[in-house]
Amino acid sequence: MNETSTQVYCPNPHAYQRFETRAVRVGSVVIGGNNPIRVQSMTTTDTMNTEATVQQSIRMIEAGCELVRITAPSKKDAENLEHIKAGIRAAGFDTPLVADIHFTPNAAEIAARIVEKVRVNPGNYADKKKFENIEYTDESYQAELERIRQRFSPLVALCKEHGTAMRIGTNHGSLSDRILSRYGDTPLGMVESAMEFLRICRDMDFHDVVISMKASNTQVMVQAYRLLVNHMMEAGMNYPLHLGVTEAGDGEDGRIKSAVGIGTLLEDGLGDTVRVSLTEEPEAEIPVAQKLVERYQNRPDTPVEAVPRANDAFNYERRKTREALHTGDRNVPRVVHDLSRREKITPASLFPLGYRYSVQLDKWNIADLACDFVYAGSQTIDFEIPGTLSIIHSFETWKTEAPKDRRYPMLILEQWQQEGHNIHTTAFVEADINHLNPGVLEQLKTANVILVLTTKHAHGMAEQRAAIFKMMHADCDVPVIVRRDYDTSDEESFMLHSATDLGALLLDGLGDGIWLNAPHIPLARINQTAFGILQATRTRISKTEYISCPSCGRTLFDLQETTAKIRARTHHLKGVKIGIMGCIVNGPGEMADADYGYVGTGVGKITLYREKEVVKRNVDAEHAVDELIELIKTHGDWVEPATEE
Repeated sequence: MNETSTQVYCPNPHAYQRFETRAVRVGSVVIGGNNPIRVQSMTTTDTMNTEATVQQSIRMIEAGCELVRITAPSKKDAENLEHIKAGIRAAGFDTPLVADIHFTPNAAEIAARIVEKVRVNPGNYADKKKFENIEYTDESYQAELERIRQRFSPLVALCKEHGTAMRIGTNHGSLSDRILSRYGDTPLGMVESAMEFLRICRDMDFHDVVISMKASNTQVMVQAYRLLVNHMMEAGMNYPLHLGVTEAGDGEDGRIKSAVGIGTLLEDGLGDTVRVSLTEEPEAEIPVAQKLVERYQNRPDTPVEAVPRANDAFNYERRKTREALHTGDRNVPRVVHDLSRREKITPASLFPLGYRYSVQLDKWNIADLACDFVYAGSQTIDFEIPGTLSIIHSFETWKTEAPKDRRYPMLILEQWQQEGHNIHTTAFVEADINHLNPGVLEQLKTANVILVLTTKHAHGMAEQRAAIFKMMHADCDVPVIVRRDYDTSDEESFMLHSATDLGALLLDGLGDGIWLNAPHIPLARINQTAFGILQATRTRISKTEYISCPSCGRTLFDLQETTAKIRARTHHLKGVKIGIMGCIVNGPGEMADADYGYVGTGVGKITLYREKEVVKRNVDAEHAVDELIELIKTHGDWVEPATEE
């Protein structure tokens, strides 16, 4: 497939280059243009509690938050923004405030006179969501667009009059029935939802606009942003982009999932402001966002080899490969780890990698997060390995290793070209894009090998992407293990950077396995991160997924505490997706992406969902987790936790 204008979504896929957006002033901060990528967060306090909101805002600002978003679900909340703003300004901070609006145009119009920016959600600002399928003719749909224009135009006029910026924030979980009926539950539907509002802004000559395309599904999120930029380019627009993954969750999973979605776009120069949505205190989000964006402050623009795109940028399709050692073809991506620097590899060496040996029972316990291959280098293995594990040796060691059952050699390309004819098993061959000339690609087509793809380029993701595209254009269907090396000793930076680099490829359907090499990071962390990346890209599900929104002023229960309770009871349910939503704003929509939903619908009251269908309403919060467990059992997705032997 040739790269055409219909596939363009970034300024340069072969070198790091920011998408040149227009500069939008939001109070004392300018978003877009040549300005730094801004980081922001959202308060979790009750907006009517002025003192608590002011104090939390100050903690966020002191942590580095450059824009503070505050929910304004009612006219009273919107009016109280004036007191909150006064309190923050009195404390000596000029950080811009953003009013978050859902359902209530009147609140937006009040807020536009007070704060520096208003965020509206096209899915519920002028539309409703009842999961109804509506048949439209072109004429009746045009009438709906006119109705939206009449509802939305007063806010645009007010923002223009008061110098207030606006974010048009589409959310995958709250697409309206109108959009769903017309475009389906698709990235295109998300884009059109925003473009309808954006066209009204442009018609009214109002351009202080930022756009977002958020989703809890990283594949949907990335495709929607790419498609948005593509549509803006075609329409001659260049509005700044606010990046975020909704309901990312907490802890390690939330960080990895955010990095996969946000980092994939940052790698291609997209994004002018970022919010990492964690189910934690808002000030905890800021350092994570800063670590994500700081990689791009001095990213060199040294180009990689220019290889045209070989797949669809807007639809996920995994690269077609042949199978070797249960790798490639339709197998889930494999995980490789490096134990070659160990003084001696023992059964205990495999414990951090998901394998626990019981001396008493003389057997292996294999965890869900158990890797598939271990690279032993020149080390020999003198014990019986688990049945699901294979060992990769250096070629010289492999030749002398006995037995050779589930032992495979690894060679650099030049060595394989010399010795490959003597190897009568699958070999791992290490190479980078510079090795993949037409002659080598022809050799690989008929070889029994798995390619270990490396890079030393500063823009390594783009180089590895180009290398795999090069293979695709040559019809070379060898499975590829993507290897990245990291020299950091900071575990969070390692998680975020590796999730960006590997996640970006996996979301494009590229890569049959991953190999994270980080000598200064504990092996258990490397292993957890590798499986976390596969989980976040939805390419290999090995644990329960929690679609958990960050707290905000609309939240009707303690999200952090409740998420911890639900996780403690359900973390063993491999492959089950549980949505935990503090309020109804995005709840029903996100339930369509989850198997089960736990949504706050009143003080102390919870509504339980099976996918997007309500199963039980107004359950007392005290009993709601138990009721959720019963719901999972009723639908056959419950298994009892395993006990340690």
